Amino acid sequence: MTLERPIIVGITGGTGSGKSTVAKSIFKSLPRKSVLVIEQDSYYKDQSHLNYEERIKTNYDHPLAFDNELLIAHLSQLLKGQAVEKPIYDFEIHNRKKETIKVTPKDIIILEGILLLEDEKLRELLDIKIFVDTDPDVRIIRRILRDIKERGRTLESIIEQYMTTVRPAHMQFIEPSKKYADIIIPEGGYNKVAIDIMVTKVKSMINNV
Repeated sequence: MTLERPIIVGITGGTGSGKSTVAKSIFKSLPRKSVLVIEQDSYYKDQSHLNYEERIKTNYDHPLAFDNELLIAHLSQLLKGQAVEKPIYDFEIHNRKKETIKVTPKDIIILEGILLLEDEKLRELLDIKIFVDTDPDVRIIRRILRDIKERGRTLESIIEQYMTTVRPAHMQFIEPSKKYADIIIPEGGYNKVAIDIMVTKVKSMINNV
C-alpha cells in the first residue's frame, strides 16, 4: 500500500541512549520497501569554510551545529513525493563529504537524532515523537565504545568532550525536549515491549489509510 503522505516517526534521546537500536528494530519489523531511515547526524552543518583546527572545536551536541533548515527542506520534499540528495558527514575530518546519497520517498520515514524535539518546525513534521530514556552512566559507556571504534577517538578526548559539551547540552536542550514526546521508551533497544507497541501503532496507521 502506498500512502498519500509518508508517516514520519521521530526517535530521539541523549547520546548512547539506544535510539539507533530502536530505529533499527522498528525498521526491521516493517516491509523494507516501505520504510526509510534518516539520521539527523547526516545534517551537521558544512564546515568547508573552516580549517581542521577550527572544525575540531565544533560542539556537535548544540542545536546550532545542525543544518535544520536543510533537513526540514528535505523532509518537506520527501512528503511531497520528491527524492533528495542526503549529505554524508565524516566525523574524522569534521565535515561533510563531497558525495551525497540519493534518497527516495517511502511510506514510513524514521528520523533519528539527539535534537529532533528541540526545534519547533521540525517537531511539527513528526507524526510520532519517541524519546528514548536511558541512565547517564549507560549512555557515557556506550558513547566511549562507539567513538573509539567508529570515530578513531581517544578515551581522554571523549571524556573531556562529554564533560565540557555533551553533558551540558544534554541538560540544557535534550532532557527538556522530553516533554514534547508522545511516548517515552526506557532502556532503549532492550525494551522489546515498547518497540512492539510502536511497530503495532505504525502498522495500524498504514492499514487505516
